[in-house]
Amino acid sequence: MPGEPLVSVVMPVRNGEVFLVEGIESVLGQTYENWELVVVDNCSSDRTLEIARTYAERDRRIRVLRNETPLTLMENHNVAFRAVSTASRYCKILHADDWLFPECLTRMVEVAERNLSVGLVGSYCLYGDEVRCDGLPVTVTVLSGRDMGRKTLFREFYAFVSPSAIMVRSDLLRSGRFRYHESHIHADVEACLEALRYCDFGFVHQVLTFVRPHGDSVTATVANRLNTYHWSWLDMLRAYGPVYLTHDEYERLWRARVRAYYGFLGQNVLRRRSREFWTYHKERLDDLGLPLTASRVVAGLIREAVQVVLHPVREFRRGLQPVR
Repeated sequence: MPGEPLVSVVMPVRNGEVFLVEGIESVLGQTYENWELVVVDNCSSDRTLEIARTYAERDRRIRVLRNETPLTLMENHNVAFRAVSTASRYCKILHADDWLFPECLTRMVEVAERNLSVGLVGSYCLYGDEVRCDGLPVTVTVLSGRDMGRKTLFREFYAFVSPSAIMVRSDLLRSGRFRYHESHIHADVEACLEALRYCDFGFVHQVLTFVRPHGDSVTATVANRLNTYHWSWLDMLRAYGPVYLTHDEYERLWRARVRAYYGFLGQNVLRRRSREFWTYHKERLDDLGLPLTASRVVAGLIREAVQVVLHPVREFRRGLQPVR
């Protein structure tokens, strides 16, 4: 591509020595050449900093920054976003335990350059051994921001399985229209919904990123232990439902998600959940202005039981699906 625009690949990392080489090598192996890699080390205690600096000595396109004090995961991402070059047109997020297929930057930039309204670009993603981010017709490569926001909230099409699967137009970072709210565990999805208010979404029908699921990730250790997803979806629906949905659509979806939340809590009455689990969900429901009462939880349990009786095969299959 003649006159390739600069792509800033940002890699926020803490104690990532096990997979760091694989991630950096995947950037070096891109068919696209005009990139910089910014590694932001969050006070790692392993060989992360040493490995990153070794690569920076070999290739001037690689910069390594190190925080003076440890930051939260979301804070470290925002540090990385602020570190992109002022000359960059695009920012590609890459977690240190993930990697990019060789044509990733080339194909994502092509879609964005052909459609100047596009501010976020996604693609099919290999999540472990499973291909995700599918569901769009192959003829569709651009969705309006409103259509993408609607599909995300309705869960008709979900492209935000990991920050590593997304490329962002750098102007959105500089304007503050794409940033992570540092207290939100699912701030990456929230940032995408906010950005879609101002831009369209581009998609490449090709597997371009690999996301590694493993037990040490934040999602596995916190989100899955407490199941933060029900609250997170309700919180984002409250914030962005009025933006992307009609009033009636928002009200119907809100009621359905609230029922699903209480049904989930009802199921967990029969399981040995920790005090931390119940405290977390009580506080989150309080945030939403919803009570955690025995009557609502029991009603949710009854609704779930009725669904099992009426649709046993469907509910059995749903129970086998992994938490996403």
